[in-house]
Amino acid sequence: MKCTAYIVGLGLLSLGAPAQAHHSFAMFDRAVNLTLEGTVTEFEFTNRHSWLYVVTIAAEGQEAEWTIEMGGPNAMSRSGWQADTLKPGDEITVEIHPLKDGTYGGQYVLATLPDGTTIAGGDAGIPGRAR
Repeated sequence: MKCTAYIVGLGLLSLGAPAQAHHSFAMFDRAVNLTLEGTVTEFEFTNRHSWLYVVTIAAEGQEAEWTIEMGGPNAMSRSGWQADTLKPGDEITVEIHPLKDGTYGGQYVLATLPDGTTIAGGDAGIPGRAR
């Protein structure tokens, strides 16, 4: 009887293991905080991660669209985010950890919204959070 209970218990524990899997954040340069000022083109408040797309003016004077990975909606909502927090056309300042390869993307750290509100967080599960 003890052996059966032990085996059943191990089986149940193993069912939760795939839910714990998560991708690496090694592609982000966590030693660098980059501040972007630009215009929101899209905000996806979705699972597993939310995404923010912002157009800025690059050093060369051309537009650059940044893809910013954020936390999941559950964690973000605890920080004050909602599905309608941002809409296309909103002017925003956002701080990110940029991608190491230099492409226009990064990991969200905090944002200053059009009304002046600053929201940090929403990055549950991201190790070594800067703020």
